[in-house]
Amino acid sequence: MYLGKLDLNLFVVFDAIYQEQSVTKVAVQLNLTQPAVSNALNRLRKMFDDQLFVRSPEGMLPTPVADNAIADVREALALLGKSITANARFNPAQSEKVFRLGMNDLAESMLLPKLRLAIQDEAPHITIQSYYVDRVSATEDLKSGGLDLLLDTPAVNAKGFKQVSLGQLPYVVAMRAQHPFAGQRLTSADYLSSEHLHVSSRRKGRGQVDIALHNLGYRRNVKMRVQSYLVAAEITEQTDLLWTVPQVLTVKTKLHVQSTPFPVEPLTWSLFWHKNAQDDPGSRWMRSKLKAVAEEVLTSSDLS
Repeated sequence: MYLGKLDLNLFVVFDAIYQEQSVTKVAVQLNLTQPAVSNALNRLRKMFDDQLFVRSPEGMLPTPVADNAIADVREALALLGKSITANARFNPAQSEKVFRLGMNDLAESMLLPKLRLAIQDEAPHITIQSYYVDRVSATEDLKSGGLDLLLDTPAVNAKGFKQVSLGQLPYVVAMRAQHPFAGQRLTSADYLSSEHLHVSSRRKGRGQVDIALHNLGYRRNVKMRVQSYLVAAEITEQTDLLWTVPQVLTVKTKLHVQSTPFPVEPLTWSLFWHKNAQDDPGSRWMRSKLKAVAEEVLTSSDLS
């Protein structure tokens, strides 16, 4: 017996006959004709290779095979019902859903603490799992359901996805407080003559700053490339490397910051989800929470 050939409606009839012990009552209960219920019972008998229910003065009594199967049938129907109800009527207070989010460590450090605080009372049983995956894998995971939501730049190939902008993160130039340039206005010449630190999870490729310089016909001297923004802050505090970074990341550091001496497009965050999840109530709920948290973080008065 292949599962793909199973008619789940048969198990609804099975459960109803077990409970009512009458084909006539089941027909009324399920709004079916009596022949339709009898036909379903015949199909069940072939499936189980057993009579399942036998006529008696007390009604349709279950055989030992039916007695053995009823617990599993009811558990399966309950699980299906729970799944359908959860999707149709998402209740944060009762949901035990696991939300799988794709984001890098920058987004994690900025959003996840506040996200946890925002949902812990409203949705105490929900679990959040965050992963960093490369852009190609992330989009495939969105399609397959391995990820529920992806936070990334608009560079993601958005075909088949929905998205919403979460905001922009302006860049500044960060340096240690005792840096030779800390006490003066940073010029383009100063910037280009310095050595730089760059953060990227990729092994190669240009960031926003390098693209801006390339458009101006310049190139900076990147002496270190690391994956972690936390590590980058520590390196910058202990060396003369300049770190061009979203301003929001410098707020809680001891670093001195200055405006970039040339225009740099802000880092834009967008939230992506598969089009099939557009109307999913759980997805809608989490999207609204992430958007609210992002707005709070990016408009915080600490950034002024």
